[in-house]
Amino acid sequence: MSAVVRIVSVSVASAAVLGLVIPVGLAPTASALPCSAPEANVEPPAAAPAMPPPSPVVHPPTGRRPRGANEKAPLPKLGPLISSLLRPGSSRYSAPVQQEAAIVPPGPTPPGAANQQLPNATQAAPNAAPVPPPAPEPAPPASIAGAPTSVVDWVTGPNGPNSTLQRFGISGTDLGILWDNGDPVNRQVLMAFGDTFGYCRVHGQQWRHNVLFRSQDNNLADGISVPPGSPTDKYSGSPVLASGISRPILPGVRWAPNETGMIPTAGISVGNTQYINFMSIREWGRDGEWSTNYSAIATSPDNGQHWGIYPGSVRTPGPDSIPGARHIPGNENFQMGAFMKPGDGYVYSFGTPSGRGGSAYLARVPQNAVPDVTKYQYWNGEGNGWVPNNPGAATPVIPGPVGEMSAQYNNHLKQYLALYTNGANDVVARTAPAPQGPWSPEQMLVSSFQIPGGIYAPMIHPWSSGKDLYFNLSSWSAYDVMLMHTELP
Repeated sequence: MSAVVRIVSVSVASAAVLGLVIPVGLAPTASALPCSAPEANVEPPAAAPAMPPPSPVVHPPTGRRPRGANEKAPLPKLGPLISSLLRPGSSRYSAPVQQEAAIVPPGPTPPGAANQQLPNATQAAPNAAPVPPPAPEPAPPASIAGAPTSVVDWVTGPNGPNSTLQRFGISGTDLGILWDNGDPVNRQVLMAFGDTFGYCRVHGQQWRHNVLFRSQDNNLADGISVPPGSPTDKYSGSPVLASGISRPILPGVRWAPNETGMIPTAGISVGNTQYINFMSIREWGRDGEWSTNYSAIATSPDNGQHWGIYPGSVRTPGPDSIPGARHIPGNENFQMGAFMKPGDGYVYSFGTPSGRGGSAYLARVPQNAVPDVTKYQYWNGEGNGWVPNNPGAATPVIPGPVGEMSAQYNNHLKQYLALYTNGANDVVARTAPAPQGPWSPEQMLVSSFQIPGGIYAPMIHPWSSGKDLYFNLSSWSAYDVMLMHTELP
């Protein structure tokens, strides 16, 4: 199928009703099958490595597709870039980076060792007493439904400003989960992506389970700039192979007999230690549906350059998910989720079942014990609300369907803010005075009719401030990630 330039056909009236601002311009040529685009079918560089996938997956899995998505739908128009705040003469991709030797974290251990002691590297603040959460805000914020929302620019894609195919071997990918690395020496935002494709004429189409970007760009009005990658520099734009292609970051442990993906769902830092929650995909189902083998937590002490997986963090959705692994009822509701660190001594972990149809649940853990699932407390709304070490006690804090959510405390609204896609594949927001709620009704930011072709995974940028809310959003018809901007009231 030949790719064509696609432009959105949304009436001015319908856009105005829901507040979506669609700037004038042309979108990159792309489709839900990255290898149908001519940009991905060009001859790769001579040094481009063949990366045969560990399974026969060579196209975006069907289960990732939002319900009703049309692969041939027009893509959103992208307007001209707003001038950046870089110094005159500086390059968008020339941010200085520091060279430092990589530190290899503890290697993965088979699930049979699930009760082993956690490595000391996770003890960011040993024996620190949790600080009580702040008192809930008494007044609800103004409604944000219909707040003006616009497409800023592509983060990934062959024709986007980051030229990710030419620079990182990435023609198509999704998610773009964002978090602050917490490094006082070199503050960056890290971005984790899911199923990733590269040059299509290379064996296996350079498919990877996951990849990582880093960025120091704090002028988000013109998009997110990603500097060059390096095999050895932990502050470079991406962990790459010697050839320059972004490499998979999560170790392929293969604890489950059937595994077709290892997809990041949340990221957070505690001190200089990075954590990713990921799900092991067992089977892709119908649109928006999939099953998991387990979820688990991976950690990196070197800014995402190398990762190890904590076997004790494995959460199975059922008793037969992994041979020999213990199943704890309730863990099926924590296969996906979102991390949030509001500064009260805890990391909060929202959880949802696999797919996009479940409700959201809530747990919290002292910051020094993120990989130790026995230290988690689960919200059930009774008594003091928090039940230790019993995921089965958790009750929904946001009713489903909740699809691929992100959350943060918003200093402009003075409320907690959650974004996700609902059952109609609209990007919606909820606000609450506390992580456990009560959460407001859904407030629409982007309708699926305004960006046809399937949108999903609204991931909040941690450096959003004031009225400016920025978030990554995945497009199925492009199979790439775009940066969105909402002007809050």
